[in-house]
Amino acid sequence: MITRRSLLGSAGALALALSALPAIADGPAAALAALQDTVLSLGPNGEAPAPASDIVLTDAELAQIREMGATAAIVMHYGGNDWSRAQIAGLRAQFAEMGVEVIAVTDAGFRAEKQVADLETIMAQSPDIIVSIPTDPVATASAYRAAADAGVHLVFMDNVPAGFGAGQDYIASVSADNYGNGVASAHLMAQALDGEGQIGIVYHAADFFVTRQRFDAFKATIEADYPGISIVAQQGIGGPDFSGDADRAAGAMLTANAGIDGIWAVWDVPAEGVLAAARAAGRSDLVITTIDLGENVAINMAQGGMIYGLGAQRPFDQGVTEALLAGYGLLGKEAPAFVALPALPVTRDNLLDAWQTVYSAPATDNIVNSMN
Repeated sequence: MITRRSLLGSAGALALALSALPAIADGPAAALAALQDTVLSLGPNGEAPAPASDIVLTDAELAQIREMGATAAIVMHYGGNDWSRAQIAGLRAQFAEMGVEVIAVTDAGFRAEKQVADLETIMAQSPDIIVSIPTDPVATASAYRAAADAGVHLVFMDNVPAGFGAGQDYIASVSADNYGNGVASAHLMAQALDGEGQIGIVYHAADFFVTRQRFDAFKATIEADYPGISIVAQQGIGGPDFSGDADRAAGAMLTANAGIDGIWAVWDVPAEGVLAAARAAGRSDLVITTIDLGENVAINMAQGGMIYGLGAQRPFDQGVTEALLAGYGLLGKEAPAFVALPALPVTRDNLLDAWQTVYSAPATDNIVNSMN
């Protein structure tokens, strides 16, 4: 079970990171700019973050890994979004550079029992490396334990199985600054509303470390920094139909709260559901902020629609970092327990540049054409 302490780690460390940000008197814009140089998230067990830029392999180390003929499997919680596809692309690109063969990529559809079955199937192929994001830290722990006991080098995205220790059971975990992205999406909401209004929250109702960080950060920032904004409704969604669940949750909020000015969604797919609900209610004036730069929300943002802004992760670079850390495991090289990449606030003004940063590729034609 994730406790409040494990979620935020040391209160002192978090307070130190927050103190590096400009005072809110300087305005949301200053706070948003500072987030790109400051990681607020701590690791699953309260670890201080190491920057992704510190994770490197020398030419000699890369040559040594290439001679090993190692294999890797990528075990995803959910593969149906741009974030997952970018993670996989980053992993594949770096593993190819390292001469590591990717023998399997799986999608659990956010079902713990499916992920356990995926892991059991993969273990029959005896991979050297598994890079994964657990759907449920408790329900999947025994399957990851079997892999660790078999000598597989484990690297985790975002979430870590219950009872696992870095440097013992797994190499490291890698994450975006999910707390920082929650903070960013709160400042963007306040910026869009000029610090006044009523809002709702659509959060992820699951024992999932990073989405809980986003929710806590958004809510805490609004309550601490923007007394003119009232949170009048909150609704959790469980999936796997996250867009449909968010559509229904937002629809209920809009019906019950006629004066609501904005709704925050925990990531881009639920934000698409909020968009659908707002359109159905004739609320084209609704302000929506979220986290994760998916193509559909990017198109709406480019068109000047209801998606005002979001906090973006850097999934391609995260995948590259995870593959490099797997190389650390192959070499027996000491690795930091927790590595994080900074938040990236995105609005229409920096959308095209942000897409290049997030995906290591130009914005799609659909997004570029929508800007015009």
